[in-house]
Amino acid sequence: MKSKLLIPVFLLLLGLVLISLIYVRNALTVKPIAETQSPSVTIQADDPPPAPPAPITPPAYTTAPASRDGIGKIFMGREISHVMGHPGIGWLERTEREKEEAPTKAIAMLGLAPDTVIADIGAGSGYYSFRIAPIVPKGKVIAVDIQQEMLDFLKTESTKLGITNVQAHLGAIDDIKLPANTLDAALMVDAYHEFSHPAEMLTSLRTALKPGGKIYLLEYRGEDPKVPIKPLHKMTEVQAIKEFEALGFTFLENKDGLPWQHLLIFEN
Repeated sequence: MKSKLLIPVFLLLLGLVLISLIYVRNALTVKPIAETQSPSVTIQADDPPPAPPAPITPPAYTTAPASRDGIGKIFMGREISHVMGHPGIGWLERTEREKEEAPTKAIAMLGLAPDTVIADIGAGSGYYSFRIAPIVPKGKVIAVDIQQEMLDFLKTESTKLGITNVQAHLGAIDDIKLPANTLDAALMVDAYHEFSHPAEMLTSLRTALKPGGKIYLLEYRGEDPKVPIKPLHKMTEVQAIKEFEALGFTFLENKDGLPWQHLLIFEN
C-alpha cells in the first residue's frame, strides 16, 4: 500500500522538476521582445551647407576717354559698352533672330536637366527665359534684369503665354541679389559685355551658384569680322576666359556651331 502511494508522488515531483528545467532553459535562450523586434537605427546629422567661395581680389578698373559705343571704363583691357535699354525690346524680339542666332539650337546645346534652377542674367524681354521654361518643368528660370521696364514687359508676356515657372527678379548693377547656393546654372546672352561692374557681378554669381554650378556665356564672336555687330558688343574667347578665370571660374569648353556667337561654359 505504501509503495503504491510513493509512485504518484514520485511522478508528480519528477514533473515539477522537468517544468522548472524547461522554464530555466527558455529564460536563458529567448531574447526579449524589445531586442528582437526593434532594429538598430543610425541617426545621421544633416549635411552642413557648402562653405562660401574663397574671396578673390579682382583686377582693378581703369579709365580712358570713352569711345563712341563705350563708357570709358576698362576691365582687363576691355572697354565696357553702353547698355541697350528697354527701347531695344523690338530688336530683341525680332523675327529674324532665329535665323541669325539660332537660339533654339543654342538652348538645346545647354543640356539642361528638367529640375534645373537657372538664372537668365540680363534677361531683357525674356526671349530666352520663355524658351527655356518648358525644358525645366520641375525647375524654374529666374529672369534677372536691372531695368524695371524690362521686368514689367516680361511679367505681361508670362501671363499672356501662361508660363508659371519664370520668375522676374530685379537685380542691381553690381549684384544679382540672389541667395547663396541656390542656382544650378546661370545664362548670359549678349549681356555680360554691358555690365558696368563685371567683377562684382561675377563675385555675386559665385556666391549664388552651387558648387559645380555652370555659367553659359553667349557672346557675339569678337574674332569674326563677318559678325555684323559693333566691336564693343562682341567678345573674343581669350578675353572672356581671362576675365572669368580671374574671378575664380574654371573654363570647360567653347561649343561651336552657332552662326554669330560663342557658347562658352564655365564651372563654379
